[in-house]
Amino acid sequence: MSNCFFGLPYEPAFEQLGEEYYSVVAAAEFPQHSLRFRNDRLLPQLGLEPKQVSDEDFIAAFGRFELPLPPLAMAYHGYQFGEYNPNLGDGRGFLAGQIRGQDGELYDFGTKGSGGTPYSRTADGRLTLKGGIREVLAAEMLHQLGVKTSRCISLIETGEQLWRGDEPSPTRSSVMVRWSRSHIRFGTFERLHYLGRKDLIQKLLDHVIQIYYPHLLQQADAYLRFYSELVARVAELAAQWMTAGFCHAVINTDNMSITGESFDYGPFAFITTLDPQFTAAYFDYGGRYCYANQPAACFWNLQKLQAPLKALLDPFAMDQALDVFEEHYQRFYRQQMLRKLGFEVDSEISSKASGAQISAEVADELLKRTLQFLWNSKISYHDFFKALRLQFEAGWREAVRFSFEPPSSETLNPESLTSFEPWREFYQQVLASLPESELPTVAQKLRQHNPLTVIIRPEIEAVWEPIAQQDDWLPFYALLERIWAAVEHLEK
Repeated sequence: MSNCFFGLPYEPAFEQLGEEYYSVVAAAEFPQHSLRFRNDRLLPQLGLEPKQVSDEDFIAAFGRFELPLPPLAMAYHGYQFGEYNPNLGDGRGFLAGQIRGQDGELYDFGTKGSGGTPYSRTADGRLTLKGGIREVLAAEMLHQLGVKTSRCISLIETGEQLWRGDEPSPTRSSVMVRWSRSHIRFGTFERLHYLGRKDLIQKLLDHVIQIYYPHLLQQADAYLRFYSELVARVAELAAQWMTAGFCHAVINTDNMSITGESFDYGPFAFITTLDPQFTAAYFDYGGRYCYANQPAACFWNLQKLQAPLKALLDPFAMDQALDVFEEHYQRFYRQQMLRKLGFEVDSEISSKASGAQISAEVADELLKRTLQFLWNSKISYHDFFKALRLQFEAGWREAVRFSFEPPSSETLNPESLTSFEPWREFYQQVLASLPESELPTVAQKLRQHNPLTVIIRPEIEAVWEPIAQQDDWLPFYALLERIWAAVEHLEK
């Protein structure tokens, strides 16, 4: 029987741009191929029935890379922690193929840990097994939380021993394949600007609009509209990270997708408490990419993208488009946080919003009181919303029956209790302002937007230790099941 992945209708969209944008490479040959994770939840998007796809199909396609298109190591530069670096590019990965999903959109198969390339410099082009596990978990968790994110379609252990300074070594190796809308980065454009190639910038931008922003093709000012839409997409992504309590840790321009999709998870972490200065990467000594700085980092990256785009766009017009980033961000953040509290902001952003709607003024006050309590109390950010989901009752609409107790309430200090009472009073008033018939909608939103499981660092370490010590993968698979069941989706 032929391999299910080989017969898919691949499209050489990026390859057709020409070798000014990539280097053709070969995948590493690994001594071992042990399939540790296969994302059967993605296969229907490829038109594949999971039961018809064997583990050997995954290994041949995403371990030995016997796919029909040549592997392409993409060329790019980027600003890393504020400093421009022209020595980047796919150093341990490549574009393995592009295919239309069942939704009609073009997607990438992008590798991580697949061997050296011309951009590897002194690195070995490999991925540690723990690093692969972390990215699988991050992507699935973010997807369940509604973040626009890449996802991993497979993780294969490859049987090599790797030496790393940030993991006990020797450590195990792996190769991962990522499914995403695009691996074209801000840094892809920045490299062409560095080379002084206006012609290649225009060719790439035309490609991006044709493939990823086709609704702009007939617009006279398509280039500016692209930048304006990208600003809005990135603002929404930043709001999604902040709402999810997620700290990406490395928001360099080479880690920002031109489609506004989150991808490439290294030293990420989910916050435990609402700590604006929380920093996920141990090497981010100045806290440049700390939790609270993420929207500003995204803004800065969009600002730097203007340099290559100035070859085609009016700088003043781009500044005007970027000026509304903060407005976009605040609107998206308020919308998403209010959903975690069970409500919608009246007539804002989405025409699909229905039920449990409150005014923008009321939403702002409720959000302010919520954040103030979380900041003062230092209780678990995620457990607070989880408790709200689990304890919610329709009777809360009546003040005398409002019985919500935050997690660890017995340990709250007096200042925390002082800020909790105004929150509880206002939340009850908001519920009382709604028709009684909308209370089931509040409960539904709480179930949809507040996970029962969030993978803070101890959760990840708890599944890694059995793998490292006994090669026991059951806790890892159990955690994935908990992540997939963490929220209640509408399609269920």
